[in-house]
Amino acid sequence: MLVLLLLVVCSVLPGVRLCLQCERSVRLMHDDFVLSEPDILKQIELQKIVDYAYVTFRETAQSHMGVVDFTTLYRARTEYQSEFERFLDSTSGSTIEVIQMMEKGRQILEKHLDSFIPDGLCPNKCGLLIRRVMDCTSCLYRTYTCPSPTGQQDCGEYAVDAEEGDQAVLDCFLSWHRLLLGKPEYHYSWTPYVPTSTKLERDDFKVLVVTQDSSVVLNQLHVEEGGTYQCSLQNQSGTVFYKVKFLLSVAALPTKDQKPVVTLPFLQYGHGQKWREALVPVISIIIACCIAASLGLVVLLREIWKRQKVKPLQEENLLQNLL
Repeated sequence: MLVLLLLVVCSVLPGVRLCLQCERSVRLMHDDFVLSEPDILKQIELQKIVDYAYVTFRETAQSHMGVVDFTTLYRARTEYQSEFERFLDSTSGSTIEVIQMMEKGRQILEKHLDSFIPDGLCPNKCGLLIRRVMDCTSCLYRTYTCPSPTGQQDCGEYAVDAEEGDQAVLDCFLSWHRLLLGKPEYHYSWTPYVPTSTKLERDDFKVLVVTQDSSVVLNQLHVEEGGTYQCSLQNQSGTVFYKVKFLLSVAALPTKDQKPVVTLPFLQYGHGQKWREALVPVISIIIACCIAASLGLVVLLREIWKRQKVKPLQEENLLQNLL
C-alpha cells in the first residue's frame, strides 16, 4: 500500500534535484543503482522512489531557509555516500529497504542543515555579511545577505595599552570575514582624539594604510601616537562590512634615575681650627727631619769623596819608599 501511495505521488510531482542531488557524484550513484536492476519494471519503480526522495529533500531544505554552503553540502554528501555504499553491500533489494535508505539520506541532510542554519549561515554577530550559497531548488549559487543584528556595521571599541618604545598589534579579523564575496580590504585610519560625548567624524581620521592583511604593527611607539585607530573592512565600491575602533594609550617611560652626587659635609669652623692647630707641630717636625736627613746625606757623601781622593796618594808614596 505504501509503495502504491509513493507511485501515485511521484506521478503528479515533478522530479527536482535538491541539495544532495546538486552533487553530480550523488546523481550518478543513484543512476547506477537504478540501472543495476535488470528488470525494467523494477527500474521504473526504483526511479520513482528516488524521485520522491528528491521531493522530500526539497521540502527539508525549504524548511531550513532553502540554502546551503559548500562545506555543509560536502559533509552531507560524504556521509550519505558512505551510508549508501554500506546499503548496497547489505541490501536484499527490497522496495522497503530502498525507501528506508532514501529516508536516511533526508535525515542526514536535515541533521547538517540543523547545524548550519542557526550558526553557520549568518555567523556575523555584528557587521554586514554578503556571502555565496547554493539554492537548493535551482542548484545554482547565489548571494545571500546577512544583515547586522544591531543594524550597524560598527562593532565596538577596544582599549589597547602600551609603553613608549614598545609595539602594539592591531588586528580586526573575525572568522566570518573569509566568507565575504570578492576581496574586501582593511582600511586603517587614525586620529589623536578619543571618543567622548562628541562623536568622531570621518574627517577627523587620517588614512594610514589600505591592505588585505587584517593586522598592522605599530613599532617604536611615541606618546603622541596614542589616540583612536579605526579598522574598516570594505569592498572596492565603498560598502562597509565591518568597523571597529582601538583606543591606544601610550604611557611615557619614567625618567631614568641618576646616581646622586655624594658631597662630604663641610667641617664647622671650630673643628677645622683645632685640626689645623694640631697639624702645625707635626708638619714642623716632619720638615725638620727631612732637612736633617738631607744634611746628613750631604756630609756622608763628602766624606766618601775625600777618602776616595786620599787613597791613590798613599799608594803612590808607598811605592816610592820601596824603590
